[in-house]
Amino acid sequence: MVFIRRVLSAGLQGLIARERVFTLAVAFVIGLVSGLTAVALRIMIESIHHWFGLLPGLMEYLGGLPWMGIVLAPALGGLIVGPLIVHFAPEAKGHGVPEVMAAVIRKGGFIRPRVAWIKAVASAITIGSGGSVGREGPIIQIGSSIGSTIGHMLNLPPRLMRTFVACGAAGGIAAAFNAPIAGSLFAVEIILGDFGFIQLAPIVTSAVIATVVSRGLEGDFAAFGVPHYSMVNPLELVPYVGLGLLCGIAAVLFIQLLDFMEDLFDKRLRLPEWLKPMLGGLGVGSIGLFLPQVFGVGYEAIDGALHGSLPLALLGLLVLAKLAATSITLASGGSGGIFAPSLFMGAMLGGVVGKIANWLYPWDTAGSGAYSLVGMAAMVGAATHAPITAIVIIFELTNDYKIILPLMISTTIAVLTANAIKKESIYTHKLKRKGINLEQGQDTNLLKRVKVEDIMLSNFDSIPQDLPFSFVIEQMLQSPRSHLPVVDENMKMLGGVDRELATRMLNEKNLLADLVIAYDVAGREETFLLPGDTLDKALLRFNESRHRELYVLESGESRRLVGMLRKSDIMDGYQRELVKLSSGDSFAYNINNPHRLETVKVMDGYGIMEVEAPHGFSGQMLRELDLRNRFGVNVLAIKRHRDDDARGARVWVPESSDRLEDGDVLVLLGTLDSLNSIQDSW
Repeated sequence: MVFIRRVLSAGLQGLIARERVFTLAVAFVIGLVSGLTAVALRIMIESIHHWFGLLPGLMEYLGGLPWMGIVLAPALGGLIVGPLIVHFAPEAKGHGVPEVMAAVIRKGGFIRPRVAWIKAVASAITIGSGGSVGREGPIIQIGSSIGSTIGHMLNLPPRLMRTFVACGAAGGIAAAFNAPIAGSLFAVEIILGDFGFIQLAPIVTSAVIATVVSRGLEGDFAAFGVPHYSMVNPLELVPYVGLGLLCGIAAVLFIQLLDFMEDLFDKRLRLPEWLKPMLGGLGVGSIGLFLPQVFGVGYEAIDGALHGSLPLALLGLLVLAKLAATSITLASGGSGGIFAPSLFMGAMLGGVVGKIANWLYPWDTAGSGAYSLVGMAAMVGAATHAPITAIVIIFELTNDYKIILPLMISTTIAVLTANAIKKESIYTHKLKRKGINLEQGQDTNLLKRVKVEDIMLSNFDSIPQDLPFSFVIEQMLQSPRSHLPVVDENMKMLGGVDRELATRMLNEKNLLADLVIAYDVAGREETFLLPGDTLDKALLRFNESRHRELYVLESGESRRLVGMLRKSDIMDGYQRELVKLSSGDSFAYNINNPHRLETVKVMDGYGIMEVEAPHGFSGQMLRELDLRNRFGVNVLAIKRHRDDDARGARVWVPESSDRLEDGDVLVLLGTLDSLNSIQDSW
């Protein structure tokens, strides 16, 4: 048995060495599993919808109140989903795509395996009970979790993990819409933001296989029954431009309302987290009582709009109702996607514009369904800032090139309008709420994750306010600090004395010895920090100040001194976050195979690498090993595996006196040449 395992392990390592063949093989498996999962999720949703659909009839039988069953169905679904998400996988809350993007950015693509099945169950219950969300977002997160889990099982580096997460997302979208091209583009446009061929090849493979599986099990169907439309008159571009403007504005309104509702449920409602989805379900049920089209994914209503069978007033009402119902469902803690709701709102808004255009120019315009079709792409593009994916999805749904011109112009106008009003998409806005700003880059994001209280020094020198002047001068000259705080008996900061003052008044030391105390020469200290300030704010304060250290006050009102922060501490804090990002998170799943891992580039010519310390290092202190002079690298962290530790491993930033043990993993920072040399020699 041991021999067989060794042979299989050696075969796997040989396959990994041929990276392109290996990635395509894994992408095939991810596509296969993603396709099966997408079909299974649809079956789950239909089954749960059937059982919840019996509730109005039951209420009519028990009390003659069928309307109560309509209102209570989403609430009951929320009551089941709330505890499930809160206790097992909080990542499954909401629409899921931002969580996938965050995993790619912060964790090297690592997503907990349990997210897949929790998301599947929670989304099926949310949608099946009437929650106003789509199934595409859950399928994306489930597929991404599958890709991450497979990569985790194979002990792959973050670069490949990210690719396989994108493969899962592509497979999910492809299977959901029977649209392999759109699925591939969504993965590279949204999840990765990289159109490189090395990433694209496995992503396309996964999308194609997932589509083949979906078609094989459910048939080669289109998600919507779309009549053939075309542009009747070039002058139609005018209302199509107007439709793009309206969709851009509506997408921003969607983002803002969802943000408002999330603040309402997260910060203002003092209820247990597990109970909030039930409250959201009551809200959605109340809306659905009058406009049942908002329940679930809403594909039937979209079909009605595409065929022009819905009246103008109803189309307008459904835009607003879906906007509110989806925001309530997601913000309260329900699980589902924003793709289908965006398609829904775009179809209704397009129908409104189409009806008006038909009324004004009945002989020179296509049917209102053509505008609904274009509105779907425009709304999705504006909400996600992914125009290419939006256009291709509609093109794949229709298999008709005749509508492509209005499709492109409306979607482009919608995305430009939305971007002009609000820079973030519905995905990146949620990332920004988490402190991840894609425009500012990773450096700023890392500094925003650390607070002053996390790294400030609690032991520091200070000068009592009544200290005689001669002692003040002596203490300043002996201190390594550029300035010292002057405090009263309660550690209230009254001001500061800097080295420049001490040097300038040194000749007057004897003359002023008995006449002046510290309080008399203390300058008002205007620049200070608070414990809750982030490091990016601290860096700005240092740039405003001429000092090498700043003091931390309990609050601006009390001015009680609680700590000190040196400018160099900011770099240390940044370095520790970088270690946690590139080592603690991205490489956490590789703890079982730490001998040699890929080098992660962190700046021009430099990188971070994890490697197991050679047996000869055991028992030696870091200062004795002198790795900086011998190999040109710095030890950023040590990772020590412990069998008795529930977390599996301890990661810390070491001191020079720390001794290494067998099995310790070193996180090294150095030039790429130095790191490559170590991989060859250790």
